[in-house]
Amino acid sequence: MGKVVLVTGAARQLGGRFIRRIRRDPDIDRVIGVDAVPPEHHLGGAEFLRADIRQPTIARVLAETGVDTVVHMDINGTPLGSRGGRTAVKETNVIGTMQLLGACQKAPNVQRLVIKSSASVYGSAPKDPAVFTETTPPKSLPSGGFAKDVVEIEGYVRGFARRRPDVAVCVLRFANILGPCADSPLAEYFSLPVWPTVLGYDPRLQFVHEDDAIEVLRIASAEARRGTLNSGTFNIAGDGVLLLSQISRRLGRPTLPLFLPTVTWAGTALRAIGVTDFSPEQIRMLTHGRVVETTQMRETLGFHPQYTTGETFAEFARSRGPGLLPPECLARTVDKLAGVLPAR
Repeated sequence: MGKVVLVTGAARQLGGRFIRRIRRDPDIDRVIGVDAVPPEHHLGGAEFLRADIRQPTIARVLAETGVDTVVHMDINGTPLGSRGGRTAVKETNVIGTMQLLGACQKAPNVQRLVIKSSASVYGSAPKDPAVFTETTPPKSLPSGGFAKDVVEIEGYVRGFARRRPDVAVCVLRFANILGPCADSPLAEYFSLPVWPTVLGYDPRLQFVHEDDAIEVLRIASAEARRGTLNSGTFNIAGDGVLLLSQISRRLGRPTLPLFLPTVTWAGTALRAIGVTDFSPEQIRMLTHGRVVETTQMRETLGFHPQYTTGETFAEFARSRGPGLLPPECLARTVDKLAGVLPAR
């Protein structure tokens, strides 16, 4: 018999694309998508079970379906549609993960667990190292928001791994995922006509293309091939970095440099009117940036991204259309400002 894979977060675009991809895998006999709401997209013939992972019913789902591989993708920074605000997101991220891990612990058939985590676990602080490795502790633990959710989630996953050493556990810490279908807070920020930025800072950012995210999840959920180890914790990012000023000029979006307290106020205002979830943690990332080392992704997991950070952003930019200003005009303006305001 082939593998039986359960995927959480089936109603989100990335979850749906991943399900459709592995449904074509000849080694997989059955794919089951799970979410609290029905997906608006098709799942390529995979089964869908409407179940809220925050509820104990997820244990019955695992027991009745004989799942051997669980891919937990229902870890996100924004709600899906009208599924509530920040409170509902946190409950799904943290309480939902706790319930799912408890169900996996009781399910003897489960042999592999893949967690879609985030590089947000490292936080963003002024004294951060230039590059984070998987073993680098953050200088300042996130105090709230999605980043804190991820820290708690990974703590519960480590506890599960100790209790079930027979299960191969793979944690993927994704850099910012972008692409034509991206629905993250950062994608919303990049879609603003004018970007509020922190005066005097030009952070370094990394991206992962949606296609690469799906492929690395597929590799992590598959049986380990010779010379690879599909368990452990891995940073996932495309090659290279981009400065926020470079991103601005490539997208044709002008920036509005403000003092940090004013940017914080602007973020609160944007959240209040529902334009974008410009959270304090996102402001910290857009102030200090974040770059991760990906050697283990290549040498141990055996994954080589198809898209670099620059190519990923180019794909995203094409899907969003032209900005307010022609990129060439904006580039000249940014260069002039850069000569007056040194970046930190």
